[in-house]
Amino acid sequence: MSRVKHAVATKGRHKKFLKLAKGQFLGRSKHYVQARESVEKGMYYSYRDRKVKKRDFRSLWITRIGAACRGNGLSYSKFISGLKKQKIALDRKILADLAVNDRKAFSRLVELAKA
Repeated sequence: MSRVKHAVATKGRHKKFLKLAKGQFLGRSKHYVQARESVEKGMYYSYRDRKVKKRDFRSLWITRIGAACRGNGLSYSKFISGLKKQKIALDRKILADLAVNDRKAFSRLVELAKA
């Protein structure tokens, strides 16, 4: 019986990881074992950080809204509570955009939330 060495499959698997590791520093792009470790860790980080990015942006929006509310003499929590009582359904992304780019409209929202 002839001997099977799996050379084609192994080379293909190695090439796949080396291609993904292109642009890495030193051995991470040249040596298979380092490249595989680097690529696997990078994929883990990219998966995890797609979730973290959503948290980071929500936190940024809340910070911007809170700063704009304090500028109009109202706390963030009272502002959000007032909007809910008035049945104004704007998400934090839109509110943050208004706070930064359209201060008059945001001031009107603060007045509505105070009432």
